Amino acid sequence: QVHLVESGGGLAQAGGSLRLSCAASGGYTFSAYAMAWFRQAPGKEREFVAAVRWNRVGSKTADTVKGRFTISKDQAVNTIYLQMNNLKPEDTATYYCAAATVGPWNAPLTDFRYGFWGQGTQVTVSL
Repeated sequence: QVHLVESGGGLAQAGGSLRLSCAASGGYTFSAYAMAWFRQAPGKEREFVAAVRWNRVGSKTADTVKGRFTISKDQAVNTIYLQMNNLKPEDTATYYCAAATVGPWNAPLTDFRYGFWGQGTQVTVSL
């Protein structure tokens, strides 16, 4: 069982920055094929934001946030981060962390079955 806890959300002005964190735990030793960030705005479907391979090199960022958002990982503390710069009002959403513990290991990052989810953290960007 994998447990994910997000933090770092809040209120920011347009053009500002926030950094989200997602701490993972799971039994004796946490492991995953990939971890990702998704977001869901009110009245909209959940959308992929970014993902990173856990035990290999590789990451992917959605076109809508490319150049502004950066995903990173720190395996020593089982945590991923989402650095969000130049925030826009349309970035307002609940951001969810997710983990994929089922492969294959070389699947595209957007194709993993992300079976474990955090509770979400709210990000609100004002003009």
